[in-house]
Amino acid sequence: MKFRIVYDNEALKGYKKDWGFSCFIEEKRILFDTGARKKILLENMKRMGIDIKKIDAVVLSHNHWDHIGGLPALKNVDVYVPKSFSHVIKKYDVIVHEISGAEKIFDGVFTTGEIGTTIKEQSLIIKGSKGNIVLTGCAHPGLGEIVKKASNFGRIYAIIGGFHGFDDMEAIADIPFIAPCHCSTHKKMRKFFGERCMECKAGKTIEI
Repeated sequence: MKFRIVYDNEALKGYKKDWGFSCFIEEKRILFDTGARKKILLENMKRMGIDIKKIDAVVLSHNHWDHIGGLPALKNVDVYVPKSFSHVIKKYDVIVHEISGAEKIFDGVFTTGEIGTTIKEQSLIIKGSKGNIVLTGCAHPGLGEIVKKASNFGRIYAIIGGFHGFDDMEAIADIPFIAPCHCSTHKKMRKFFGERCMECKAGKTIEI
C-alpha cells in the first residue's frame, strides 16, 4: 500500500515545502488532510501524478488552517470531518459527513472518532497486510491516546503523520514502522528509533 506525502514542512527536490500536512492513500483514493494552501497542494499533486478528479474522499483530522487550507481545491467530494467543526466545512462545495465516535468509513478504513478536549482530532486506521497503519494530523490529543484508540481495531504496524513535538517514545515503542512528519521532533525520534524511523517529506512515497 502506498502513502504519498503531498504536503509537508520539508520537501524532496522539485517539490514545494510549506507548514502543513497532507497524505494521499493511493489504493484507497483517500486524501488525508489538505495542507495549508490550495496552490501548493495542487502543484505537488500534479508533480506526483495524482489526478485530483480521482480522489474518492477526503478525511480531515482537525480544524487548523495547515490541515484544511487546501480544501477549496476539491469540489463535490465526500469529506469526513469531526462533528465539532463540521459547520466550518459546510461552506465549501463538498459533501460533509460528520464523525463523532470510532467507526468504519470504508472497507478496511476506520476512524478513531473525535479524541481530545481543547483540540478535537480524529486519526485514520487502514488495514494492511502486515498490520494496521495509523495516520495522524498533529496528534494534539497525544500519541498515547491515539494508539490506545487505534489498537481497538487490531495490531498497529505503522504510524505516519504529525506528532506535535512528541517525546514520550515509550508510547510507540512497540510499533515497527514510524514516519514522523510535519510538526514532529524528527531528529530526536530518528536517534531513538533508528532504522525504524522513516524520513517524511513532500514528494515522498511510503510503501508498506
